[in-house]
Amino acid sequence: MGEKEFTKKLSLEGDDRLRIKIITQKGFVKDVVIQYESKIKDKWYPIVRYDCSHGFFHRDILSPKGEKIKNPIPIQNLEDALTYAEQDIKDRWEWYKEKFIRRMKND
Repeated sequence: MGEKEFTKKLSLEGDDRLRIKIITQKGFVKDVVIQYESKIKDKWYPIVRYDCSHGFFHRDILSPKGEKIKNPIPIQNLEDALTYAEQDIKDRWEWYKEKFIRRMKND
């Protein structure tokens, strides 16, 4: 079984990143975790996470208090799921961050 973990910058300042973990077995993707994290006031926060825990591919929208809103994503092929998750976060990370910061102010 192979495992790769790496990060990609989303913002020029480096305060927004995509953390990706891929586990493969015999050349096939067996598990993925794709997480968007942002550095807000000198602290890193997980904001959105895609993974396969609980036995299905899903997106967790995280709150500043650590609560999760879980949304199942009906993609069975994990290679396609990885592509979908990465593209969603790259396209919408600023929107996810804005919502997270609004929740921080309201808590």
